[in-house]
Amino acid sequence: MDLEKSVHNSIDNLKEKAFELNDYIYNNPELAHKEFLAYQKYMELLKNEGIPVEGNFLGLATSFKATINEDKNSDIKIGILAEYDALPEIGHACGHSANGALSFLAALGLYKNKEKLKGNIYLIGTPGEEYNGSKTDMANSGMFDDFSYVIMIHVSDMNLPSAKFLALAAYDFEFFGRTSHASASPWNGKNAVNGMTLFIHALDMMRQQLKDGTRIHGIIKKGGLAANIIPDYASCQYWFRYKKKDYLEEVVKMVRDAANGCAQATQTSVKITPATNALAELKPTPHTDIVIEQIYEELGANIDKNMIMTLGSSDIGNLSYRCPAFHPLISVSDIPVAAHTREFAACMQTEKAKWAIVKGSKIISSLIIRSLNDKSIIENMKKDFN
Repeated sequence: MDLEKSVHNSIDNLKEKAFELNDYIYNNPELAHKEFLAYQKYMELLKNEGIPVEGNFLGLATSFKATINEDKNSDIKIGILAEYDALPEIGHACGHSANGALSFLAALGLYKNKEKLKGNIYLIGTPGEEYNGSKTDMANSGMFDDFSYVIMIHVSDMNLPSAKFLALAAYDFEFFGRTSHASASPWNGKNAVNGMTLFIHALDMMRQQLKDGTRIHGIIKKGGLAANIIPDYASCQYWFRYKKKDYLEEVVKMVRDAANGCAQATQTSVKITPATNALAELKPTPHTDIVIEQIYEELGANIDKNMIMTLGSSDIGNLSYRCPAFHPLISVSDIPVAAHTREFAACMQTEKAKWAIVKGSKIISSLIIRSLNDKSIIENMKKDFN
């Protein structure tokens, strides 16, 4: 507990650095995989603190790996994850400016007390969560296969020791036909929009037979050029979600069959291409959730009990199939505010956001310190993971 207090004191003394980082990234929002200013700011801050950091980590242009502590006598490896990409037009409406600052502050507090730490601890920059998340590429590389666990905390409008994410598969559907004059010689045309429209109706009809909780949502990307030309090209993008990736794979097979059938019915052809990396659900971690909840309560971040929050989908789900992964939520608002809105983005510039950055960093550091000193915590993580 003395080490926890010392780290928490360091966090209190260093918190302005995290607030400034949050402000800078908030005021310079960058889309997924284009977070060059954020990346440069993290690299600059870490180097200024004397923290060893590897840039362009795993060949990803805006990723980094900072070494907070290394212990050759320990096989424990812990990753603190930082996100920093924004959304189109509405900026940091998912709160990644604060998420990343929170992780940075936790890492910095631990680094200032590294002489008392055991185990290997890293701060890892993970770009592009909002689109084709890099955690998927990192997971696929195998780098996390020997990690004891990874953790981050996501800002929200509630406090929860864990989050639930849906598995996700996303595809572009391109229909190809043949142009012709829509009035003078329609019989010479093959209408790509008809193929796409029939497919969209097929998806709507399919919903009735799908398991509860399945999500299907999409947009039309291209629907013809002029009303008097039978279109030879049409495209749409659809995203599919479910709480388990195994059943989602069944849904995707049905979707593929529907697309091919609709193309055949309209004498067109269809090309199906993944629009993003497939995302897995976040594996449950009941033993550690209890520990995290206890830390929340001890630090005065009262859990919103009886709240079960299913978010969208996240690339941390893929990572959770490689090692135990934790994604608690911490509140930046005293009233309900939906994420991915301008109202939620504005919350990143409030005093409550500063509270969340400090509390969240202390929660992460407390879990890390306790797991280094109590072997049963990581043993129980492995039980849940397996």
